[in-house]
Amino acid sequence: MFDRIADHYDQMNDIVSLGTQRLWRKKFYKEFDINPGDFVLDLCTGTGDMAIADAKTVGPSGNVKGLDFNEKMMSLAEKKIRANDVEKEIQLHQGDAMDLPFPDNSFDQVTIGFGLRNVPDANKVIREAYRVLKPGGKFGSVDMSQPTNPVVKVGWETYFKIFPQFARIFYATSKEYDYLANSSKKFVSAQKLKEMFEAAGFKDVQVTKLNLGAGAIHIGTKL
Repeated sequence: MFDRIADHYDQMNDIVSLGTQRLWRKKFYKEFDINPGDFVLDLCTGTGDMAIADAKTVGPSGNVKGLDFNEKMMSLAEKKIRANDVEKEIQLHQGDAMDLPFPDNSFDQVTIGFGLRNVPDANKVIREAYRVLKPGGKFGSVDMSQPTNPVVKVGWETYFKIFPQFARIFYATSKEYDYLANSSKKFVSAQKLKEMFEAAGFKDVQVTKLNLGAGAIHIGTKL
């Protein structure tokens, strides 16, 4: 499925987030501290937006590994990486976010954007992020969430009923985009994801709700 939608994935993320995913990413990087020289892992890197943002911060003295299971998505990421002139800072790896090919305590920071809702077992991804982080490192996620305001919740649920029809704009069948709508609509609440971070061992888990709970940022620290 991701092979079929790869060429339009970025546009569809804009639509599924009602055009706010770019603002959410900016908010994420205001709250998530990456420093020049850091070694960073970006999980479910997709078309590379988070990895590129990480690389621009770590600079030539740092390094970013971008990991994704989908070869076509990574080929699109490679084009973006060249366009942003960060080839030296980023290396892409094809792999499974639930079984990372990296040693314990390898990275200063780990990021994931709009990826936890797309993996078979988000708990495994969170535990793997914890494993490969150095003590003191942080794991940060930005993703869709569940609004708690009753009025907003009704509007959000109605929106996801019509969302797949937007896929026709990009010449894809609406059936293919049912998955993106359902994965967003059915993803865990911000509170539940916080508990999942804590169960994996993360401390001082910070949660920032976005758009009245439609999205959320989670940042946990490995002590």
